[in-house]
Amino acid sequence: MSALLTAFIIFAFMLSGILLGSCLRVVLPDHHTQADSKDILMSSAGMMATLVALIIGLLVSSAKGSYDVTNSSITEGGAKIITIDYYLSRYGPEAKEVREMLPQSVAAAIERIWPDESTHSADLAKMEAATEMADVYNMIRDLSPQNDSQKYLQSQALQISADMMQSRWMLIEQSQTNLPRIFLVVLTFWLTVLFALFGLLAPRNLTAKSALFVCALSMSGAIFLILELNHPLEGSIKVSSAPLHKVLSLIGK
Repeated sequence: MSALLTAFIIFAFMLSGILLGSCLRVVLPDHHTQADSKDILMSSAGMMATLVALIIGLLVSSAKGSYDVTNSSITEGGAKIITIDYYLSRYGPEAKEVREMLPQSVAAAIERIWPDESTHSADLAKMEAATEMADVYNMIRDLSPQNDSQKYLQSQALQISADMMQSRWMLIEQSQTNLPRIFLVVLTFWLTVLFALFGLLAPRNLTAKSALFVCALSMSGAIFLILELNHPLEGSIKVSSAPLHKVLSLIGK
């Protein structure tokens, strides 16, 4: 289920909660929402609001951390490719074929992660099947260094390319994590009950109902951001391809 659809469903439940609370306010006797009863209702709503705010805040922080880690991995990967290209350029003409392979691997990665530079999701199946970086590693390993300088350059290039292969699988594995469905169900229940309490306490005027509508919309927007940031290679909030495009403009010169 997409992040937008999930957020919309939760938004609908919150609106249903407001409607339920408003209906209960009409049918319940006045003493249920006055004096001591009103104090209990307000305390309950405050406690639930604090709980929901805490959970949402932690989720936003965690999701932003996941997004930042992926963005950092892409940037570091670009820097490593530039470094590999530098080592190979210093190695000599024997490494020319490997250097020509590097731009191809970067271009292929951009095509898989940012197809058409649109909001389309990354093709994770193709990412798993990709062999370009492994081919680069094997080509570097097959080089025959003739002196200590070339041996050093080869060993450094091999180490960085091995790190690149590990980073690729880290990106793939991180993209598999999802918020547990039961967690979203419980959060939706909390939000529905909370807005039902708000609807029960709110006066019957347009200003109060509009405020509750905006609050529900804002809460569903926060959930949308959480779900989107949890998958930084997919959806409408994706990591930038700028670092890898910069790599393409620098390597192989």
